[in-house]
Parts: sequence; structure tokens; C-alpha cells
Amino acid sequence: MSVGVIASWQSAFRTSHPDKTFIEQAQEAAVGALKAAKMTPDDIDAIVFSLAPTFFMGVADADHWAVDAIFGAGKPIFRVHTGGATGGSVVHAAYALVESGMARTVLMVGAERIAETPDAQKVLNLIFDAFYERDMPLSTNTSVALAMSRYMQMHGVTEEDFAQTVVRHRRNAMKNPHAHLKGEITIDDVMKSPAIALPLKLFDICPRSSGSAAMIIGDTASLKRYQTRPAFINGLSGLSDTYWIGDRITPISRTDWSSFRLPEYVSRRCFEMAGISDPFKQIQVAEFYDPYSCQAYMQLEADGFCAPGTAARLDREGAWDVDGGAVAVCPSGGTLCTNPIAVTGLVRAIDAASQIMGTAGKMQVKNVRNALATASGGIGQFHCMTVFGAEPVHN
Repeated sequence: MSVGVIASWQSAFRTSHPDKTFIEQAQEAAVGALKAAKMTPDDIDAIVFSLAPTFFMGVADADHWAVDAIFGAGKPIFRVHTGGATGGSVVHAAYALVESGMARTVLMVGAERIAETPDAQKVLNLIFDAFYERDMPLSTNTSVALAMSRYMQMHGVTEEDFAQTVVRHRRNAMKNPHAHLKGEITIDDVMKSPAIALPLKLFDICPRSSGSAAMIIGDTASLKRYQTRPAFINGLSGLSDTYWIGDRITPISRTDWSSFRLPEYVSRRCFEMAGISDPFKQIQVAEFYDPYSCQAYMQLEADGFCAPGTAARLDREGAWDVDGGAVAVCPSGGTLCTNPIAVTGLVRAIDAASQIMGTAGKMQVKNVRNALATASGGIGQFHCMTVFGAEPVHN
């Protein structure tokens, strides 16, 4: 049986949405996806709710409030939470419901109001072990800065190299009506932005974005009924790593802080399922979960698009450009420009699927046959990937 995307919807993302409540945001996304699919609530068999830490808005279990507003009463509904990977994990959970035959159609929906906490970093820091790690003081910013420093040391990559990613993503985001940060900036602008945790500077880091998103997927019969050009879910894989950071940096794991093996294992399994043997040649669009300027390069290399340490050079040569590049990396501007944590992974999937369906608007890349989306959560503890195709590989 084939499983594919019927329709999707996402809001404009910005720092806050004071004109709407959380429930209204979630409902807006659900209604938007249903309208795009020309479906009614009765056409949906099950719902998967995308919701990361509710500490961000100071309300526990906000998904419970939303059940009636998203037409969930009388339907199977459950919440998925794997930190930043949540939106990607939601796609996998919904896929399992359809593939197993438990549901013909599934609505994925979620919302984020991260700006309602004065300091999101304090919430994010709760992922670290309280006894060994939190007092170092590790944070998401300082941890990524350490990984970035190590990567630079190993491969001779410079801060300016990473800055070109920021420039490219901000430029791509100018064609994205939903993106939070966008604009024509220069490498010098990135280099002169305030230091946060060197070598990370302000422009190397994603914003705190609020908004909502939804996607509907269905089985073969549903795709024939509701969508003439679906994005087929041809490959997916998600793995988790140990909670203890130190346990990942051992002779057995053959890795260090700059080169987690998790994306490598995930992509290998996902590409095998999707029939992808050479991602550089077979995938036209990659929507990476990249809240920091260094992470797209790291994923490109771990996923087998290029050899370790070469992504920056290939970037200078235009390999990752939307127009004329070998692989269009984050035509939407990616997570670096928009990060509504609860639904970021779902937005990456929406943006990738839209490229297959030809509904990406001004962001549309020509002749897209395969597109991927990734999502990561915890401090690299969870990672998942989904490959969408113009033709099904599973019948």
C-alpha cells in the first residue's frame, strides 16, 4: 500500500501571535489543511498532535485543550513529543497508523508559543543531566558551539564558511511567506553580529518562532479520491541515542562531539527503504533541521551527500543553491530562519512534500522527484528523516 500527503497548511511564523490563543492557532491549522484537501472533519480517521515542551507557555498538556477545536472528539488522538524532533516523529506515527490499516486518513496538527517564556534557554537546559552536565553550564548554545569548534579544528572550516549558510538561507527565505527571518545579508553582517557562545554568533542561531501547522496523509484509496499529485512517503527512519552525552564519545562509538553517528544510521536506513543509493544525484531538495549554521553541513556529510569536511567547499561552488545547484538545501530558509519547536519538524516535512506536489509557490524547485526532511531533538538524542517521492516505491 502507498501512503502519501494529501494536503498541508502552515501559518506565518513570527515571535508571537498575541491575537490568537493556542487553541485558536491549532484550530486554524487544522481547518487550513482540511480546506486545502477539500475534506471535512468526518473524512479524518485519526489525529496525531505535535507538541514539544509545554513549559514554553506555562500550561501543561495543552493538547488536551485542543481536542474539540481540532475536531478530535470521537476519534483516536494522541500526542507525540521528542523535543525538536517532535514534528518529524509525528509524521512517522501518522504513517504507521495508515500503513498498518488502523486509519485511512490521519491529520497531524500542532502549535507553538515559545515566546511566552522569558527565557526559552532555561527550559531547553532541562534536557541536560542535573548532576553531571547542567552545572558545567551546558546549554544548547554552548554544546553546539563546542561541536562547531571541534568540526572547524578537524576539517579546517572557518566561521566565514558557516556564515555563507546563513546568507544563503536568509536569501532563500525571502521567497517563503511563512518564514520568520529573511533578507539580503552578507557574510560580514553575520561575522559582526553579537557573540553568543563563540564561535556561534547571533546570526548563526535560529529565532524563537511561534505559529502552527498541519498535514493530512492517506492510503492509496484516499490519495486517489483527494489528491491528483500526492507526495508519497517512500522512506522513513528514526533513532534515539543514549541520554548520557559522554557515552556517545567512546572508542566503541568511534565518534566525537562534532560527528554524531545518529544521522548516518538514520539516513542509511531511510535511503534503503526509499530506494536511494546516491543522495547527491537522486535527491533534489533537502529540508534539514538546522537551527544552527553548522548543522546543515554536518548532516549533508553524515547523510552521504558529500565526504566529511567538504560541504563548505561545495557550498562555495554553488552545490547547495536553489538555482543551478546539485541539491537545493532548505529552499524555505530552513530551521535557521524559522524554529517553532513543537512543529518545526512538521514544517520541514510540509516544505519537502510541497516541492514534490508542486505547491511550493515562489520556493518551487524545478523537476523535483525526491525530497527529504529531517528533525532532531534533545541534545542530538533523537533524529528522524522522511523521504518524499513523486512516484511510490511501495505498492
